[in-house]
Amino acid sequence: MDPQNRQYDLLIVGGGVVGTALLYTICRYTDLKDVCLIEKYKDLGLVNSAAWNNSQTLHFGDIETNYTIQKATSVKQMADMVKNYLEDEKKRNPDKKIFHRYSKMVLGVGAFQSEGLRKRFLVFRDLFPDLQLIGKEEIARIEPKVVEGRPADQEIAALLTPDGYTVDFRELCHSFTDNAKALNNKAEVYFNTQLESIKRDGNSWSVKTNKGIISARIVIVAAGAHSLLIAKSLGYGKNLSLLSMAGSFYTAEKVLNGKVYTIQVEKLPFAAIHGDPEVHDETITRFGPTAKPIFRLERHSMKTVGEYWKTFGLGISPVISLLKIIFDRVLFGYVFLNFLYDLPIIGKRLFLKEVKKIIPTMKLSDLRVAKGYGGTRPQIVNNTTRKLEMGEAKLTGDNIVFNITPSPGASTCLGNAYNDTRLIMDFLGNRFSFDEAGFLQDLVK
Repeated sequence: MDPQNRQYDLLIVGGGVVGTALLYTICRYTDLKDVCLIEKYKDLGLVNSAAWNNSQTLHFGDIETNYTIQKATSVKQMADMVKNYLEDEKKRNPDKKIFHRYSKMVLGVGAFQSEGLRKRFLVFRDLFPDLQLIGKEEIARIEPKVVEGRPADQEIAALLTPDGYTVDFRELCHSFTDNAKALNNKAEVYFNTQLESIKRDGNSWSVKTNKGIISARIVIVAAGAHSLLIAKSLGYGKNLSLLSMAGSFYTAEKVLNGKVYTIQVEKLPFAAIHGDPEVHDETITRFGPTAKPIFRLERHSMKTVGEYWKTFGLGISPVISLLKIIFDRVLFGYVFLNFLYDLPIIGKRLFLKEVKKIIPTMKLSDLRVAKGYGGTRPQIVNNTTRKLEMGEAKLTGDNIVFNITPSPGASTCLGNAYNDTRLIMDFLGNRFSFDEAGFLQDLVK
């Protein structure tokens, strides 16, 4: 059945982990029944939620060294919601393989980085009671390949936690949606349904799709980079542009028992290269991601080149902002090096130097390019301040919300759903109820 000329109270645009988390929250914790989700592809989670397009990591802020204590506090609360959902889902459906749990550490190499981790531990240990500061002997016991072949006089330290969740966020999309539809048999999900235009029509939004027109009182757009494109078509977010950063990965036979991160570069919102077990094949270790700008809204779709430039804006202001950001000394060096990683012959050799910080004995022949892997994260550029906006971005309008979610968007999807649900209740004049106490009891333990 197509959504031709249907009327809904709520329309969600986008079937990734952010959109499906909202669908689940609405169906589980509110009495709002006339709900619809549209997805332009044939299935859920085929863009940035797909395991091959992201680092498969549930971020808490414990080992992400570019997080302040304030940022980590916020992220942890929302990531805990996803963790609690995953653990409860495992109890209900033990045969579903949505995630695996490993140890997780951030590695400091050399005296300067090791001392930095010791200072960080003192600040973060109260927020993360299970966090441990460990030295070379303990690192060798947990991750022997990290110590093997390392100079004997090289100081190393690590912050270790048992909560290393490797998640197939696409499978999480399906879990959210299956549970939502079981709870609310009026909830509709339409695939291969592309939003073409949207306009205000009295007290509702009229959404034109390739399958017909949908009318909805409230619209929540959770379409990643496309969210800003849709917002701009309605006059929202005119002072914003996007810097699309594409990440690539390399793989090797298993050399790590869990997740091992390296120290992130200050001032940058991008993860440093790290090693993770592949979510559905622990015999493979994945290293990455690299990060380089691309002029597309989706990594694997050339059709989105034109959409990128529409979103970016062709005026002088976004160009000045982009040049100022890219030619920042720290960012320019980072982007230039990551550009080199994708070059033939020398790229793999340069990347090997970074991997050897984690696995000193790694050889060039051990690494393989993970072909077809790597997604795009939409990094917001503020053309007023001429700076990158760190973290998630949300634009709120007249009964409409646009979620533009760079990392850690998947980790905070239920926290984002909580916030959007409160907005939806407010938009509808509180004529429906949101069981906030039940949400918090189930997911904030």
